[in-house]
Amino acid sequence: MKFKRHATAYLKDWKVSKNRKPLILRGARQVGKTTLVKEFAKNYKHHIFLNLEKASDTRFFETYDDVGTLVEALFLSNNISPKEQGNTLLFIDEIQELPKAIRSLRYFFEEVPDLNVIAAGSLLEFAMKDVESFPVGRIEYLYLYPLNFHEYLGAIQHTAAMEQLNAIPLKPVVHKVLLDLFHRYAIIGGMPEIVKTDIENNNLAELPKVYESIWGTYKNDVEKYASNGSQRRVIKHITDTAHLYIDQRIKFQNFGKSNYRSREVGEAMRNLDAAKIIQLIYPTTDIEPPMKPDIKKSPRLQILDTGLVNYTLEIQAQMLGMEDLDNTFKGAIIPHLIIQEVISLNTITDTKPNFWIREKKQSSSEVDLVYPHGNKIIPIEIKSGATGTLKSLHQFMDKAGHPYAIRMYAGEFKVENSTTIEGTSFLLMNLPYYLGTQLPKYIEYFVSNYSFY
Repeated sequence: MKFKRHATAYLKDWKVSKNRKPLILRGARQVGKTTLVKEFAKNYKHHIFLNLEKASDTRFFETYDDVGTLVEALFLSNNISPKEQGNTLLFIDEIQELPKAIRSLRYFFEEVPDLNVIAAGSLLEFAMKDVESFPVGRIEYLYLYPLNFHEYLGAIQHTAAMEQLNAIPLKPVVHKVLLDLFHRYAIIGGMPEIVKTDIENNNLAELPKVYESIWGTYKNDVEKYASNGSQRRVIKHITDTAHLYIDQRIKFQNFGKSNYRSREVGEAMRNLDAAKIIQLIYPTTDIEPPMKPDIKKSPRLQILDTGLVNYTLEIQAQMLGMEDLDNTFKGAIIPHLIIQEVISLNTITDTKPNFWIREKKQSSSEVDLVYPHGNKIIPIEIKSGATGTLKSLHQFMDKAGHPYAIRMYAGEFKVENSTTIEGTSFLLMNLPYYLGTQLPKYIEYFVSNYSFY
């Protein structure tokens, strides 16, 4: 079973680029990096796959110091003419196992520029820190995450739903179908092996062993994230408790009711963030660009995949019977998933989204997500209920120099005139939850087609 990933479009552009550089594919384990490249390799006349966890493949880098000779040996071993460099993809998987191979990427760029080179691996962030003469400026990056909802629809081959999801604005007649499909996606998440198993069996009872295998792999990797026994214990504590704190601001000191100090937890959190197992989402206080995260303030905790969170919380069966998933786990699951959707759109950078805060002694405000668009920052609240309950969004709009705000909820698409508690008029675009991957397009549509002026 193959999944069509939106990163494929970037790979196709990369292949024909005149300024193509060796590409490093980054992302957590088991998000589909190797599968993506093997599928993309079908666009080439020839391909060479190396896995540097195999001694038979590492020998090429260990034997030859000169990249030209190394490439000659690879082509000879694979019965490919040296004249076919421009029609050949070299894929170096698990490259983190051999720092020498990472260093060699600059020489692939400088000495054999016609050869198309992609590298991938888990825990690359840690391996790259230890590489001397890292090929800065000689490589490109591509980031991959779990399947988002658009990719999920492709995986289940619901082409009609995909077409409707891409149509802006959305037709009311498609709302119930898309909401039901999103409901299933929200329960199981976007890990490729989970989606594949669910398609084959359509039975939640078949999924726990797969979740356990995935999460167990991450936990077993703890030693690779940690530099000593103390740090291993802290990371294990975080991976055991982090799911309880999604969509809420955290403090490093005594995290998860532990006795661990802020410095210990902070270092462990940053290691897990580098490994893409969790992400620390920081707030901003800005109401106009440039939007800057304030890393001195308490972040929110984002875990790689919402399906893994649901499994760990043991709430998937409960979610099956819910009409509005906004009620799940104190309203934390849907905001977590929509942030995951937004993150999945970042293929060439690992820029993280931000939420907005206003902190005062008498009252504080938080808006779930803020999105930069031109000279504006658009506030986005993720919750159902009456629009009059959007107090934090109202406080943002009282300060904003534009009239555009968004609420994501279980209802249908609509744009309405609204007024803050203080009397500021603004436009509120109400978007169904399942439009997370379409947010940039809807924001463009909103600002281009609606105005008070």
